[in-house]
Amino acid sequence: MQLSRYQGANFSSAANDQLPISFEEWKERARLILAKAPFDYIEGGAGSEDTIAANEKAFKCWRIRPRMMIDVSHRNLSVSMFNHTFPSPILLAPIGAQSIFHVQAELASAKAAASTKTPFIVSYVSSYTIEEIAAEMGDAVRWFQLYIGRDWDVTASLLHRAEKAGYSAIVVTVDLPLYGWRERDYRNAYFPYSQGIGLSNYTSDPVFMFKLSKIPGGNPQDMIALFFRNLLNPSLTWKDLASLRKLTNLPILLKGILHPEDAKLALNYGADGIIVSNHGGRQVDGAVAALDALPEIYHAVQGQVPVLMDSGIRRGADVIKALSLGAAAVLIGRPYVYGLAAAGEKGVRRVIKNLISDLDLTMANIGKRTTRELHQYDLVKQ
Repeated sequence: MQLSRYQGANFSSAANDQLPISFEEWKERARLILAKAPFDYIEGGAGSEDTIAANEKAFKCWRIRPRMMIDVSHRNLSVSMFNHTFPSPILLAPIGAQSIFHVQAELASAKAAASTKTPFIVSYVSSYTIEEIAAEMGDAVRWFQLYIGRDWDVTASLLHRAEKAGYSAIVVTVDLPLYGWRERDYRNAYFPYSQGIGLSNYTSDPVFMFKLSKIPGGNPQDMIALFFRNLLNPSLTWKDLASLRKLTNLPILLKGILHPEDAKLALNYGADGIIVSNHGGRQVDGAVAALDALPEIYHAVQGQVPVLMDSGIRRGADVIKALSLGAAAVLIGRPYVYGLAAAGEKGVRRVIKNLISDLDLTMANIGKRTTRELHQYDLVKQ
């Protein structure tokens, strides 16, 4: 039996350390380790969680049609974006407050990302600061997620800190004007940010702390209230993207786009990339599956900027389907957080390596040598 170059390292270690293999096994291990509230926080979604189900169903509706008798002895999974080449089309999505899953939080995820040369999109609401996470990654590629708050002074300060700390792109999440109706979190009365978890970038920010000092009292509840006034911005418009564009020369990607007309507007207002996403089903109950939205957005953009995709990626076949439908790369969220909860840095690294191995083997078995060879005609819709 010949192993892929990605699979070989995993094959021997997997037999020795008893870590999970499949997404479902990682999730179950995390369920056993975490308290109910933090587990529900990451597993759950908006309302009836119909959007989470739709994300998973969308992948099952597409079937891969393999080709045979092609020399696949040498394969290359690399992708290039924004003057960087990555060894695989997989990135770690921004997930906040990771200390609720593991004591090392984003530091563990950052180390795992760096060791596998996987770009890490660091959350705006991380448990460790922008600078602390950057220090763990060295020269490894990292992007910074940004919410455009109502206070432009704070937004500009966080943006400039990310630039100084070596982040090479900005991911603006646009699908959270207000928190979605997340029934599990309401049932558990669990909101990490209201407990001050995930606010490290704020409490370390001189502009934010100066503004907090001007509030009479300045107690922890005032800090949390000021944080929420800056995080949630229901008045956000396309003009704000144009204003942000003036503050940085870094590439700006918009995360949360599901409509082709919004993709066109994003280009008009200066976006350098688009991430098709429904926030993993956490914002709108009954929303369109991200994979279903991807082809229309890909065609609307017409190759002017990279189109990435998240929400529902679990296995190598899912990555292939997303790339075939137009994604330049994909983001994973819940899979690596379950790995983090189960085994810290080692768990995140194993999740990444397993997914890359799965992708590599599946590519070989469908007759593809590079991700650029994947096209929609490799799929059949059922």
